[in-house]
Amino acid sequence: MLYGILSVAAAALLVGIDQWLKAWATANLLPVGSMPLIPGIIELRYSLNQGMAFSLLWGKQGFLIVVTSLALLAVTVYLFWKRPPLVERIAWTMVLGGGVGNLLDRVLSGQVVDYLNFQFVNFAIFNFADVCVTCGIALLFVSVLVGELRGRKNPPKEGSASDADA
Repeated sequence: MLYGILSVAAAALLVGIDQWLKAWATANLLPVGSMPLIPGIIELRYSLNQGMAFSLLWGKQGFLIVVTSLALLAVTVYLFWKRPPLVERIAWTMVLGGGVGNLLDRVLSGQVVDYLNFQFVNFAIFNFADVCVTCGIALLFVSVLVGELRGRKNPPKEGSASDADA
């Protein structure tokens, strides 16, 4: 239970950072449109997105709110009732924080504020919440991959408890 509370508190901190950055972007980038952060590499560009990643499901706010809410509820329940390894807990906490950050935007204004634009590659404009979700999913992927590789290096011995479960 304590780990669940700590995970939700950490996710709330990420939501706070996300909402602060979006407020900053609205106040400072909306009037000017964009400004360089690292010239030629990253610019801060104010953009509103009514869809999800890469503007998929544009304008389907009701659907996105319901699906996102259900997914985040499942993540929260998982963090409270299971004891995942630390790396997985951190990853799911990042996903939760980022997901709630963008969900708040959708519920409150019907669109998500984006502001990070990588100029060296043709990519979607995104925000801190998107970074949290993306890094969380990448961390989960690496965690599963490392777990698989470790499992192949150290297969269970014949007659062990894990063989009996199979």
